[in-house]
Amino acid sequence: MLYWLLLIFWAFGFVVLWKIPLLRNTDLSACSGTLVSVIIPARNEEQNLGRLLNSLASQTCRPKEVLVVDDHSTDGTADIALAYEVRLISSAPLPEGWLGKPWACWQAAEKAAGEILVFLDADTFLEPDGIARIVGEHERAGGLLSVQPYHRMEKAYEKLAAFFNIITMAGTGSFSIFAGKFATRGAFGPCLICRREDYFATGGHGRARAQVLESMGLAGAFRESRLPVSCYGGKGAVLFRMYPNGFRSMIDGFSKGFAEGANAISFAMLVLLVAWVTGGISETRHLIQAVFGFGEVPVLFWAGLYLGFSAQVYWMLRRIGNFGILPCILYPLPLVFFVIVFFRSLLLRMGMGKVSWKGRQVR
Repeated sequence: MLYWLLLIFWAFGFVVLWKIPLLRNTDLSACSGTLVSVIIPARNEEQNLGRLLNSLASQTCRPKEVLVVDDHSTDGTADIALAYEVRLISSAPLPEGWLGKPWACWQAAEKAAGEILVFLDADTFLEPDGIARIVGEHERAGGLLSVQPYHRMEKAYEKLAAFFNIITMAGTGSFSIFAGKFATRGAFGPCLICRREDYFATGGHGRARAQVLESMGLAGAFRESRLPVSCYGGKGAVLFRMYPNGFRSMIDGFSKGFAEGANAISFAMLVLLVAWVTGGISETRHLIQAVFGFGEVPVLFWAGLYLGFSAQVYWMLRRIGNFGILPCILYPLPLVFFVIVFFRSLLLRMGMGKVSWKGRQVR
């Protein structure tokens, strides 16, 4: 009975992340007459900013302007920005009740001249036709469009982020079997695009001024205004490398807001995801017990289900980032890492601690 229950839990993985739509190729004429302002909030991003600005300089569809908001950086972020043809904005002091990223985005949006606003995190970078694809897709979709970048990793520890990537994408509900039947619950913060008039009509980042995951508040503001919210995968167009500064930065990065993101997931999706994660953990435990002769179900049954989970995780991750096959074969390791860091994030969400991020204390 337990074996068949876990098999059902395994099947839930296909339900929550069935299809990830990608940004389509776009005729350059679709964006040639569109005034696009790219906004980049940057705090201590000297390691990342140059790569993004280089990619923007090589776009087939050049934006009207690129605005970099230096959020009181203590490194060479501003110097790197000045080496490119961008508009550098020095952030004003952080007002009471605002967090750094929403405040930086809000200031730049007020100064932007474009009719289309593209918000990019400093750790993202684009393929040469990235802006053209983003703008073209937004012309079709309207409202708020968000893209979860394809995760480009270089070091082994970064691949422990596997289940964070999966659940971040599945949690919006945009990629499930039932996508289109229910409203999208969230948006992805690294890459957002909307019309300037819609941004200010909905309240923009002012509606998410105190949220660590500001994209969730922004998506909620657009939904309340009855404007569409759509989500896409970034493979082939938008990429990022999330935590190149070491294992601890990855823990703190996910800890600061992942429980807040889980709070925005629909109840039905939350049940499916919890069941799927529980199935992966429970299956591994029973396989270990069967190997040592403590299980009632033959070891071959559990080994078959383990391979099923491994294959499913590979099917998911190959569309999300360059994880390779090892995190899939050894999927219990990134899964346990996810559970530990998630509960750390939950404790932070309950006000029992804080993390240091980009030189600021985030409660």
